[in-house]
Amino acid sequence: MTIQRAAKAGFCFGVKRAIELAEKAAGTGLTASLGPLIHNQQVVDYLAEKGLEVIHSVDEAKMGQQLVIRSHGVPPETYEEAKERGITIIDATCPYVQKAQRMAANSSANSFVIVVGDKSHPEVKGILGWAGSNALAIETLAEAEDLPYYPRITVLAQTTQQKSHFFTVVEELKKHTGELIVQNTICAATEERQASARELAEKVDLMIVVGGLSSSNTRKLGSICSGKTKTYCIETAEELLEIWFTDAKITGLTAGASTPDWIIEEVYKKMSEFMEKTQIQEAEESVVKTVSDEENMMENFDKGLPKLYRGAIVKGTVVKITGDEVFVDIAWKSEGMIPFEELSATKVSNINDLVKIGDTISVMVMRVENQEGYPVLSRKRANELEAKEQLAHLAESKEEVQAVVTEAVKGGLLVDLGMRGFVPASQVETGFVDNLEKYIGKTLRLRVIEYDEYKKKLVLSQKVILAEEQEGKKEKLLETLKEGDIVKGTVRRLADFGAFVDLGGIDGLLHISDMAFSRVKHPSEIVNVDDEVEVQILAIDTQKGRISLGLKQLKTNPWSAAAEKYAMGSIVHGKVVRIAPFGAFVELEDGIDALVHISQLADHRVMKVQDVVQVGQEITAKVIDFKPEDKKISLSIRELLTEASEASARQDSENQPEIPEVTIGEKIGNIPDTDVDVDTL
Repeated sequence: MTIQRAAKAGFCFGVKRAIELAEKAAGTGLTASLGPLIHNQQVVDYLAEKGLEVIHSVDEAKMGQQLVIRSHGVPPETYEEAKERGITIIDATCPYVQKAQRMAANSSANSFVIVVGDKSHPEVKGILGWAGSNALAIETLAEAEDLPYYPRITVLAQTTQQKSHFFTVVEELKKHTGELIVQNTICAATEERQASARELAEKVDLMIVVGGLSSSNTRKLGSICSGKTKTYCIETAEELLEIWFTDAKITGLTAGASTPDWIIEEVYKKMSEFMEKTQIQEAEESVVKTVSDEENMMENFDKGLPKLYRGAIVKGTVVKITGDEVFVDIAWKSEGMIPFEELSATKVSNINDLVKIGDTISVMVMRVENQEGYPVLSRKRANELEAKEQLAHLAESKEEVQAVVTEAVKGGLLVDLGMRGFVPASQVETGFVDNLEKYIGKTLRLRVIEYDEYKKKLVLSQKVILAEEQEGKKEKLLETLKEGDIVKGTVRRLADFGAFVDLGGIDGLLHISDMAFSRVKHPSEIVNVDDEVEVQILAIDTQKGRISLGLKQLKTNPWSAAAEKYAMGSIVHGKVVRIAPFGAFVELEDGIDALVHISQLADHRVMKVQDVVQVGQEITAKVIDFKPEDKKISLSIRELLTEASEASARQDSENQPEIPEVTIGEKIGNIPDTDVDVDTL
C-alpha cells in the first residue's frame, strides 16, 4: 500500500489567523471565545489549556473578560450587546466571512438576499443577521424550486459550500426573479482544497478525511471523496482501523480547514505503520502459502478438504455467533471467522439481523490463518463479487430493483444490494425529505443511476421511478383540468408563502393571498398538512406543469354586499385587530377591515392610539367614508361622541320649566294719565 497526500489540506488562512489571535489573547489573562473558536475539538481543548474559556452568549462574559469572536462570525447585534456591556472584542472572523457579511448588509436594502448553505451553521446565521429580515437560507435544490417570485434576488454562498451545488441552485433561482445578482462568496482556499481532494479521490482505492465531525468544510470534503471512492472521515489517528486498508493499494489523505498539522501527521504515521504491517503480513502469507500449502497439499486432499487461498470464494454453514464475530464451518481443519464489520456493506447494529445459526452463506477468504489459527472470512466481499454481474445488468437495463434501507447517513440512505448502495436524500422522493430516519427498515423501489465496479460505487434513485409515474399522471390530469374547475385535493406541505395541494398526481400551489379575504399571517391559520380541501383552479401553466389554486374564490366576497351594510352614516360594531401610529384597524366581519384615524378616536386630542383603544377591544363607530373601488372604509368614534353630547345638551334644554312672559306694567302696575307733581312723587 502507498499513501498519497492531497496537495491542499489542513489549516486555511482564516482558521490560522483565528488561532493566533486566540493564543495571543489567552496569554494576557481573562479571555473567552463566543462558541468554539473552530470546529475541531482537539484544538478547542488545546486552547482551553492555554486559558481560553468557551461561552455561548455575551451574558456569560465575566467583568473585564476579553471576548474572541470565532472564525464563523456573528450577527451585528452581538457587537452592539458587547459594546453596551463594556466588553472588549477581539474579532477573529474569517476575512472571507466578513466579505460575505458586508455583501449581505449592502444588498438587503434593495433586493431579497438568499444564502446557500447550512441553516444551522453559525456562519450562515451570522450572515443572515447582517442581511436583516429581508433574507433567508436554503440548503437544497428542492427548497430553491419551492421559492416564490421575487423582483430582485442577491444570492451568496456559505464560504465552505461546494461550487457545483451553489451554481446548480443559482440556475434554479433564475426562474424565480426578474434580476439575479450572484455573489460567489465561496472561500478560494475551500475551492482549492475541494478540487485537490476530488482529484486525489479519483486516483486511489481509499480516502481518509481528517477533521472535526461538526466542521462543515470537513463534511463536504467527505461527501466529495465518497462520491469518487470508499471514504472514511475521522477526527484523530485513534479512530483508524487496520481492516479498512486490507484491499487498498493506494490510499489518499486529506484534511479539513480546521485540522492542525500535528493531527494530520499522527494519522499519516499510523497509516504508515499499517502499511508496513500489511507488507510484512503479505510476505509471511506468501511464504506460508508456498511452504505450508505444498507440505499439506496431499494431506488436505486425502481428507477431502478444500484448498484455501486469499480471495477464494467458499460456502459454509453458520455454527456460532458471538457479540462481534460469526464462526462458519467451511469443511476445513478449523472453522472460519467473520469479523462483524465484514458481514455487510452497510451498518447493522445486531448480527442476528443478518445471519442465524444454520444459515448457508458464501464467504471470501481474506487470510488463510490468523494468530489463533482461524481463516479470516468476509461475507461482505463475497456478496460484492456475486453482485457485480447483476448490478452491471441493472445499470445498463435501468430495471427496477427493491432494497431495504439499513441506515440513514448525512445526505442520504444506505441499502445493501450485495455491495453498499447510496440513495442521496434528493433521490428518495419527488419532493423535499426532512426526516431520513423514518425510512430505516423500509423497502424502496430503486433504479441504478451510477455504478463503478472498480471504485465500488453504487448510487441509486427512487425519485426517477416516482417522477416517471407522476409525470404520466400529470399529463393525464393536465389534459382534463381547466381553469375555473372546482376540485378536491390533499394538503401535502406548507411554506411561508402558501400550501401545496395534491390533486391526485400533480401538486398545485394555494398561495397565501388566495386562502381568505381576510389577512392571513401563515397558511397554518387556514389549512394543515393532510387536510382535504376543495379549491378552484385559477391558472394552469402546461409548459412548466404548474397549477395555481384558490380557496377564497369559492366563498362570497364580503365586499360585494358592503355598500349596503356599511352605508355612509351607519353605526357599526367591530373589533380592533391592529394598531398603527396613524390609527386603529377594526374588523367589521371576516374579510372587511375599516380604519379609525387617530383624529377620529375621541372628542379630544389623542397623542397615542393605545391611550384610547387596545387590540381585541370591541368598539362602536360611525361610517364617515366608504370607497368601494379601493375597498376602504373610514370610521369615527369622535362623531358619535359629539352627537351624543349635542343630544344630551338638547335634552337638558327641553327639561327646563317654562317661564311665563311678564310685562313691566304687570310688575309695577298701571301709571295714571293725570299730571302728577314731581315733588309729590
